[in-house]
Amino acid sequence: MSARVAVVGSSNLDLVVTASRLPAPGETVLGDNFRTVPGGKGANQAVAAARAGAACDFVGAVGDDDFGTRMRASLVDAGVDVRGLRTVAGPSGVALIAVDANAENFIVVAPGANGTLTELDADDRATIAAADVLLLQLEVPLPAVIRAAHWARADGTTVVLNAAPAATLPTELLDLVDVLVVNEHEAAVVAGVPSGDPPVLLDALLKLVPRVVLTLGARGAAYADRHGLRVTVPAPRIEAVDTTAAGDAFTGALAVGWAERGDAGSEDAVTASLRWACAAGAACAQRPGASTALPDRPAIDALHDATYRGAP
Repeated sequence: MSARVAVVGSSNLDLVVTASRLPAPGETVLGDNFRTVPGGKGANQAVAAARAGAACDFVGAVGDDDFGTRMRASLVDAGVDVRGLRTVAGPSGVALIAVDANAENFIVVAPGANGTLTELDADDRATIAAADVLLLQLEVPLPAVIRAAHWARADGTTVVLNAAPAATLPTELLDLVDVLVVNEHEAAVVAGVPSGDPPVLLDALLKLVPRVVLTLGARGAAYADRHGLRVTVPAPRIEAVDTTAAGDAFTGALAVGWAERGDAGSEDAVTASLRWACAAGAACAQRPGASTALPDRPAIDALHDATYRGAP
């Protein structure tokens, strides 16, 4: 049987413009191309998990507008089960994204319907209980995130939290997290420490959660747990086009890898999961867009094998 991943999170329509460089505060920069792409961290990670081979269920909310209709259809087309996706009165969430010539970006999100996901119901609990991994982010109201994590802990589902956007988190949530996934900026915010080297950030975060995956962009990813295991893997070398959804591709694939390898507590299993997730993130960054750039399993496997085959 394939891994089963449940995602409770956001769905947005991304309004994306490319430009030679990103503007400074108060500055106007002429852009090049404009496109609209279904996105949102929750929906992106659900699509990433489904394309990576998992049976994936999505719990979230969209508005009763054209954006909502399009986002629902996009999830269905990717093979995501959307029985937990509510349609509410009002606008759907949107993200305004600018991408420069170096594939760097900035993003501003208007939550819209995502802000209405304050409560979960019995059907949502059944979805979470049936999953191997519950994947959470921070683009929907925190009460729903905490409720989902409580249910997952009670029902034996592994809780993977991608703490993005960066925020200081309550102990109630941190105590329910099995695996925390953060980049270096998010790590510093969650840990409440100044930015530091990866080992410093990992040590600080292990005071809060039992396992941490730290994404390092083009440098790869690092893992640490309270049992003393430390693993660092390099990322595939690629020509990046757009890094907008690379982190979501990484996190979705990591959830699938974690689910397929059980607890993934051994060094070999952790290394394999990190390498596969890095390949997913790198494959995504080679294409423009958010959900449209998320790679399928053959693409992940191809880049993974080309990069890591024969590596110890």
